[in-house]
Amino acid sequence: MMFGWTGKLLRVNLTDGTIAKEALNIEDARKYLGGRGLGTKMIMDEVDPKVDPFSPENKLIFMTGPLTGTLASSGGRYEVVSKAPLTGTIGASNSGGHFGPELKYAGYDGIIFEGESDKPVYLYINDDEVELRSAEHLWGKTVFDTTDELLKETAEDARVACIGPGGELKVLFATVMNDKNRAAGRSGLGAVMGSKKLKAVVARGTKSIKAAKPEEFLESCTDARRKLKEHPVTGTGLPTYGTEILVNILNQSGALPTRNWRDGGYFEHAEETSGEALVDKYLVKNKGCFGCNMGCGRVTRIPDGKFKGFGEGPEYEAGWSYGADCGVSDLAAICKANFICNELGIDPITMGSTIACAMELYEKGLIKREEIGGSLNFGDADAIVELTRKTGLREGFGNKLAEGSYRLAESYGHPELSMSVKKQEMPAYDGRGVQGMGLEYATSNRGGCHVRGYLTSPEILGIPAKLDPLVTEDKAGWLKTFQDLTAVVDSVGICLFTTFGIGLKEISDMLRGATGMDLSDEDVLKAGERIWNLERLFNLKAGFTKKDDTLPERLLKEPLPNGPGKGKVVELDTMLKEYYEVRGWDEAGVPTGEKKKELAL
Repeated sequence: MMFGWTGKLLRVNLTDGTIAKEALNIEDARKYLGGRGLGTKMIMDEVDPKVDPFSPENKLIFMTGPLTGTLASSGGRYEVVSKAPLTGTIGASNSGGHFGPELKYAGYDGIIFEGESDKPVYLYINDDEVELRSAEHLWGKTVFDTTDELLKETAEDARVACIGPGGELKVLFATVMNDKNRAAGRSGLGAVMGSKKLKAVVARGTKSIKAAKPEEFLESCTDARRKLKEHPVTGTGLPTYGTEILVNILNQSGALPTRNWRDGGYFEHAEETSGEALVDKYLVKNKGCFGCNMGCGRVTRIPDGKFKGFGEGPEYEAGWSYGADCGVSDLAAICKANFICNELGIDPITMGSTIACAMELYEKGLIKREEIGGSLNFGDADAIVELTRKTGLREGFGNKLAEGSYRLAESYGHPELSMSVKKQEMPAYDGRGVQGMGLEYATSNRGGCHVRGYLTSPEILGIPAKLDPLVTEDKAGWLKTFQDLTAVVDSVGICLFTTFGIGLKEISDMLRGATGMDLSDEDVLKAGERIWNLERLFNLKAGFTKKDDTLPERLLKEPLPNGPGKGKVVELDTMLKEYYEVRGWDEAGVPTGEKKKELAL
């Protein structure tokens, strides 16, 4: 009997329509934990890192973790893994909601999709019954309409993961959406799904997940939940104001990037776009994912006006991309643009950031009015809504925006105006004002990303210890630990936000109780390091080098004009050298033979 895991995978060949059930490789599961780690190991074993992301030879993997669907706190996470079209790196995007647990209740730890269908299909999983069905009648439909239709034709208590028009049209930052508003959001894995003509996966399960040591597992879960409830961030801050609580905090810290990062880290209208304002004006209720005791999700309604609408969000980074980054102070417009992202299945971080890039190109006279069909100045609330819709449908100027900010700026001869790393847009933390986050962006294995390490926690929030955000000393060591721990969290199947209130010990306790694996805390963190290094090796084989571990010139050469970090640039060279050393990599950023041997890679 398997504990924590179900012990089974589905392999779906979309080219010939065959479906096979396979045993989980338990040795790999032990080494890579599940989710992001195990999905990456499968991609590394089965996919050429140089493959075109839209080629049938690329594979798309849905993978849960051993804590997904269990009593573990916030154990609702699953990972979508593939080679990413936006970046060309390994792509792994995490999502919450209820889809991941449902897949395990149906009896499967994950699904490997390979090949490419010649017509739209969806996969229906009902416990042991698994079949591909036509999705031709769903092609072109929004995420919401697709979900509603599939629940009608399968089972009303099923869970749906799907793409919208953004994925079908291969918008390079298309998302995989589940439970309508939850997203495996970054790097464009929804576009990979669209390239395979896979519209959706529907899961319905009635089975249970067994814990190896039920009493110990329950005790560890209870302990974790108690600590999360008692912690001011997870017990009060996030439930009250959601992730948008960070708007005012980052603004006061002088690290809220404003107008395509051009105008420093202070936005004069931050208060109007904050979590506090969202609660006062538009919040209907809180919402949590499976097994969550935080409820940071926001159900929001714009009751009237031209931006009238209903949906979920925005999260902090999405609110920032449409707000401070575009210079927009209209919270209703920000919410509406985010709603459209969810409906069409596109990433709001990249979307808003790409519009911000276009705004700067326009104000510099590089994009002409006739190309857009109007003006595109910073602060234009109507533009962020309309261009989001056009991008998700690849209409007009939206077709250019659908390629992301790097390709957009490059097409006008100014790639330096794209605030991206490895062609993926950096989210809402200015590395000039939080130096560790600057290093994180530069070294992230999936391009500009805030959740592959999240040094904002110690640098801004003081968790687990307060670090001076403007100091570079020791940031490399802190980042390595946080990157390794984040890999663990994404792989076992729990929410990253739990790490505000619990740490390695609590996570390891739950993992041991669920699986029965004899792993020390150090072994678990070592698994995170193994995952990080495997991702690095994939990217190196894909053609990335040390030169790609960098930041936009703006962060390296243009000092912050305001705030506590006034006059600072990201001191990347200093930190990067130290980072390679603490990672056990050579001067070129390549894991040494000794490091690979240590990690059994």
